[in-house]
Amino acid sequence: MPGQARRGAARPVKTVAGPTDRIVVVGAGLAGLSAALYLTGAGRKVTLLERADHPGGRVGRYQGPDYEIDSGATVLTLPELITDALAAVGRTPETCKPALRIHQLAPSYHAKFADGATIRVFADPEAMAEEIALACGPDQARGYRRLRDWLARIYAAEFTDFMDTNFDSPLDMIRVPEKRRALAALLRLGGFGKLGPRVGRFLDDPRLARLFTFQALYAGLPPAEALAVYGAIPHMDTSLGVYFPEGGMRAIAEAMAEAFTAAGGTLELGTEVTGVHYARRRAERVRTADGRRFDCDALVLTVDLGSIDRFGVRRRRGLRAAPSAVVAHGTVPAEIARTWPVQAHHTIEFGEAWDQTFAEIAGRRGRLMSDPSLLLTRPALTDPGLYITRADGQHEPFSLLAPCPNLDAAPLDWPRIGPAYLRELLGVLEVRGYRGIAAHFTVDHLDTPQTWRDQGMLAGTPFSAAHLFRQTGPFRTRNFPRTSDNVVIAGCGTTPGVGVPTTLLSGKLAATRITGDMRPARDETPRTSGIVFPATP
Repeated sequence: MPGQARRGAARPVKTVAGPTDRIVVVGAGLAGLSAALYLTGAGRKVTLLERADHPGGRVGRYQGPDYEIDSGATVLTLPELITDALAAVGRTPETCKPALRIHQLAPSYHAKFADGATIRVFADPEAMAEEIALACGPDQARGYRRLRDWLARIYAAEFTDFMDTNFDSPLDMIRVPEKRRALAALLRLGGFGKLGPRVGRFLDDPRLARLFTFQALYAGLPPAEALAVYGAIPHMDTSLGVYFPEGGMRAIAEAMAEAFTAAGGTLELGTEVTGVHYARRRAERVRTADGRRFDCDALVLTVDLGSIDRFGVRRRRGLRAAPSAVVAHGTVPAEIARTWPVQAHHTIEFGEAWDQTFAEIAGRRGRLMSDPSLLLTRPALTDPGLYITRADGQHEPFSLLAPCPNLDAAPLDWPRIGPAYLRELLGVLEVRGYRGIAAHFTVDHLDTPQTWRDQGMLAGTPFSAAHLFRQTGPFRTRNFPRTSDNVVIAGCGTTPGVGVPTTLLSGKLAATRITGDMRPARDETPRTSGIVFPATP
């Protein structure tokens, strides 16, 4: 049976029993990299296996004809969690090779509404209050200050004992004193009411309400249905700041991978895991497509819940998946993009419909948005080094994200309709003032629910299981499955949930299941990198 460790006198955490010297981590996304760094820092011998030819997972890269572009998440919050993971092996962002340089965006993003109005979102409270007063009036600015305070208190009550923590049972919320106090604080704050109505108590302007509730989509729910505890997400997004690393989001994974291998870890790229051998409820080795075997005392799996069954871990049945997305990546001539109505790293293009949009993409019988709300990402506006120079002039990388239903809710024929739907979205943007986008956006990669499913993701969504009450906090898929004694899972499908910061936390929490604590236990002997690239045919 699993052993017991303690993070403080009153916080029992079940851990892997027996020897844990040799660890295999499957998947070099942010969760796997985070787990690998913490485990290496705790003195374990860690082998990290990644099927792609580069680290990153959902924060990886796509290769264009003459450029690279981020393949997944573009919004970074809580960069200190990256610093914490690097610190586990004695590194800092500055000492990574090359250095990881992360900058705060100001504004964090622009919001453009159907009436033509734009509102910039600032993390600085004075700048944000001034922006709201100019756009919506002084009463709304005062409401914003009250809302900001409430969101901060929700976050403070939630982070340590709901997010940065392991659960062995829902009863932990009652049995563990710290969690019990956090639960009481959230109840006092109205955290188990609904997010949309709660935000509406502070803000009358529906445009502002959208700015502080659309983040519920990250949790896979409409604002009217999402619990108010998810106010922690807009707090991170609007109060704590949005950041961007030089070189793109993919630079985060590259820095973490470099720190891991420099500390003595072994990273095997181009290595697909095909199975796990178990004996007496313990994973003893993993098999790879190239015929190799990797022995282990404990195993960390970061594979998506949609494909975890084939690794010997039974997925919880009846999971409801979050909505999915269509994402187009490519380039746009810079001279065309400079004529667009908004010049921003992140632009949220809100359609006029709102409740209807969420009903369409998040309902059990989903459909495509009739009045699209879209996310436009132009990273070269922050990092000019990302511009691409070609014979016909300068181009910039560009990504367009459109939320859509997952394949359980709407089993659409995406290989057939995907390109046509993208043309429809570009036509919508043309009408909204983005002149030339339909003719000049060169798409080099199009992701749809089908491409997500082909990668093994639950119901064809990169956002995994929705954060319904029955699928969140202590009720979310356990990171220490009962089906084995030495397998731990990490990633957005388990504790604490979806998003870059939560995924980084999931890696740390998975490592804690093995080490029992995060105190470093490594020697100072210099070691050579263990990075292994796939052989050239």
